[in-house]
Amino acid sequence: MRVNNFLYCIALIAIVGITITSCSGCGSNTNKEYASNLSKVICDESFKNILDEEIQVFEYQYKDKNVSVLPLYLDESSALDSLLDGKVNVIITYRDLTLNQKKILKGQNRAFRSKRIAVDAIALIVNKDNDIDYLSMNDIRDILTGKLTKWGQVYPTKMKDAPINVVFDRNGSGVVHYMKEKFNNGKDFPIEYFAQGSSQAVFDLVEKDKNAIGIIGVSWITDDMKSTVKPIEERYADLEQSGQVEGTTFTDKIKVLGVRKEDVIKDYKPYQQYIYDGNYPLTREIFAIDASGLGTTDHNFFVFITSNIGQKIILQTGISPAGVPVRIVNVGGE
Repeated sequence: MRVNNFLYCIALIAIVGITITSCSGCGSNTNKEYASNLSKVICDESFKNILDEEIQVFEYQYKDKNVSVLPLYLDESSALDSLLDGKVNVIITYRDLTLNQKKILKGQNRAFRSKRIAVDAIALIVNKDNDIDYLSMNDIRDILTGKLTKWGQVYPTKMKDAPINVVFDRNGSGVVHYMKEKFNNGKDFPIEYFAQGSSQAVFDLVEKDKNAIGIIGVSWITDDMKSTVKPIEERYADLEQSGQVEGTTFTDKIKVLGVRKEDVIKDYKPYQQYIYDGNYPLTREIFAIDASGLGTTDHNFFVFITSNIGQKIILQTGISPAGVPVRIVNVGGE
């Protein structure tokens, strides 16, 4: 298994450096005020595009109070451990708290709340020159368990002798964990796959490698979240409007495969409408969990991402928000 952790390590070093810098001279009133206005949030890297946008809009909304949100991207187990150990108060995960985890928080006399904020999808992406358009759930299982190793074993294709190069973001990520649970009873895959270190690196490799199949969170393949190119003032004004936000489209830099359930004939791509109505089969729930005190920056950020504006941001990123209905749009005959 080939793993590139370089970028991930650099990110951790940078975040730790920022944290240390922010705590230097912690005895002063200025630094105490800064600490009270700082929220640390842990989530999986596949949610990065969404969380970055949530943070930017939240900080703009509270600009007069000089609040800051510091994100740290770790695997789900590390996020939950950090919450239970009291290292952070807000995490974004793909599982709700278990009864035992709730009992631990109660034993610490910490109030806690969790809320489903979205339904995410795992997208399968290939190079634009790949002439296969969809996979069945059995095809995916057979690829990940080593029964199918060449593209020509899947369907008749001009790439019949080309090897199938499976590409994930990194070991231990929420995407890898989800696919193991879904297709191999939670066990490690018996195949050699390529862990690129980040979702962006998966996207970049698939764009160049004709043999690759990338497994990635759907927010990474939407059409670059076009609204984010606007100045933050305009984006915030748009989000405050009561009108509905339309769903997104996919980038044309790669091909997004459809996925077919075994009991249906039609395949579906991970458009928001098919995530929302359950036709796309590779979906997972996303929860925001908060164990902070009321009125703190941590709690305010939790309230923000579960609010109407926070949900509209999620809608712009290609996944299905929990609290804002998805507008059904024309997706080119899908």
